[in-house]
Amino acid sequence: MALHMLGKDPNSPEGKSATVYYDDVADKYLVQGLKVLDGERLSQMDLPDYETVVEIPKYMTQFFPEVRGDGRADV
Repeated sequence: MALHMLGKDPNSPEGKSATVYYDDVADKYLVQGLKVLDGERLSQMDLPDYETVVEIPKYMTQFFPEVRGDGRADV
C-alpha cells in the first residue's frame, strides 16, 4: 500500500491534523482529523462499534480530486 498525502490543514496547531490521504492500492481516501466525542452528534449516526468518526474543516474538501474537478488523486 502506498499512501499519498493530498493535503494538510495549514491552520492546524503544530501541523498535525487534519490531513487527507489517498491509498493507491485500495483506491480509497483516508482522513485524519479530530475524533468526534460529542454524544449528541454521534447518536444521530448509525455507527457500528468497529467504526469511528473524525471531523475536518469544510475547506479541507478542496484536496479531494472530485471536488477539484480533475477526478483523480495527485499521486
